[in-house]
Amino acid sequence: MSKDRFKEIKKVLWVILFANIFVALLKIVIGNKIKSSSMTADGFHSLTDGTSNIIGIIGIGYALKPKDEDHPYGHKKFETLAGLGIAMMLFFVSVDIIKNAFGKLINPTPSNVSIESIIALVITLIINIFVTTYENKKGKELNSDILIADASHTRSDIFVSIGVLGTLLALKFGFPPIIDPIVSLIVAALIIHAGYEIFRDTSSILVDKFVVDNDKISQIIKDFPEVKNIHRIRSRGREDDMFLDLHVMVDENTTVKEAHLLVHKIERKIKEEINENAEVIIHIEPYDGRKFDEDLKKRI
Repeated sequence: MSKDRFKEIKKVLWVILFANIFVALLKIVIGNKIKSSSMTADGFHSLTDGTSNIIGIIGIGYALKPKDEDHPYGHKKFETLAGLGIAMMLFFVSVDIIKNAFGKLINPTPSNVSIESIIALVITLIINIFVTTYENKKGKELNSDILIADASHTRSDIFVSIGVLGTLLALKFGFPPIIDPIVSLIVAALIIHAGYEIFRDTSSILVDKFVVDNDKISQIIKDFPEVKNIHRIRSRGREDDMFLDLHVMVDENTTVKEAHLLVHKIERKIKEEINENAEVIIHIEPYDGRKFDEDLKKRI
């Protein structure tokens, strides 16, 4: 199932790649033709979408690899690592756009706005709406970090394109050329914001930030009368690759067989109520008389 999931993600990325390349080239060619820095900047932003798809495809290729001696937990985090690479790339692109925008602020250059350029921008806007809707839907269906992150990135293109469209219309109606680099700076700010959101989401997985609230796990296990105490609850990973480990205290007279059956029941309950993909490790300890809730608050 996991292998099929990654193959499906790869197919989606190829579809989005071709759409993004078309949109990017159209914006860059027309932006240079009419000397619009905001439209050209938006085109390079769209080009980074295509580059991010390539990074995603490479990352998914590695994530498809099965577990091996060097990677006993598998290669799934390569998908997350690819998302982090996209964030870094966006930050570098935004710096270049900011430099060009400040150059235009110092020496404003008139833009030759045509009806054709406005029509082209509307077409790319429609394509971006399709790309975002399709990619976000597939990302949620497949629980894919990289598709959801990339869809959020592309969604910023929609707002950017609307801003550029407004700029072209403003220039068409006689507004001063300085409005063009100002919108370029707004484009850069949106790129930085998109990069930050991707960085925040992917880095939290890579540094093993908790993914399940400890109280929720505690409440589930409290329902088992055999459990006298629980502590050292930890969780990490992603929706499709989650790991939980915890210490459970039981009566010291509990047999190995009884403890083994209890562990399986707890694992089943966690999978049912939290995540069916969770890999749960439970360490059984003899109960030492400490109060359940008080000890939990001190030690989780």
